[in-house]
Amino acid sequence: MKRVHPEFAYQSRELEGQIEGTLGDPPNKKNYQMMVDALVSEYAGGSGIDDVNLMAFALVDKIKFTDPKGLLREAADYEGDDPAKVFAMAECTGEDGAAMYASMTENHPELARQAIITAFLYKHQGRWDDDDQSLDQLAAGDEGDDDLDEESGMVSDDFTQIFDGEGERE
Repeated sequence: MKRVHPEFAYQSRELEGQIEGTLGDPPNKKNYQMMVDALVSEYAGGSGIDDVNLMAFALVDKIKFTDPKGLLREAADYEGDDPAKVFAMAECTGEDGAAMYASMTENHPELARQAIITAFLYKHQGRWDDDDQSLDQLAAGDEGDDDLDEESGMVSDDFTQIFDGEGERE
C-alpha cells in the first residue's frame, strides 16, 4: 500500500461523500447524471467553481488514467511542482469530456492537477492508504498529562509555579 498526502486522502473521502449524497438512498442515477452533466458543461465552457472536489466530481466518470503508478507517486505531494506531468497521465473521453479536460488544465492547472489525483484515488481506493489521523490513533502511546502527580491526581508544583505571583514586578 502506498501512502498519500493527508489532504488527498481527505479530498478523496469528501468526493465519495459528495457522490453518495448526490446519488441518494435509494440511488437516483438520473439526478446524479444531471449533476455530472451540469459540472462538465460548466468546466468545458471555461467557467465552473474553483473547487478540487467539484472538479474531481466532474472528472470521475469521464476520465481514463494512462499512468496509475505515476499518479500514485504524485499523490504523495499535494502542491506538486509540474501540473503538466499529471495532465499527461490521464485523459477524458467524449467531446464534452475532452473539452472539459482541456479547459480545466488550461484555466486552473494547480486545481486540475489536484482534482485528477483526487479522482484517481477515489476510483482506486485499494491502491493507497492514508495515515490514521483519528483521535484514538493520535493518542496511542500517550501516557497522559505529565504535569499531574500520578499518585494523588493533583497538579505538580512545577506546573503551579507558572501561575505563582512570587517574583513578579510591580
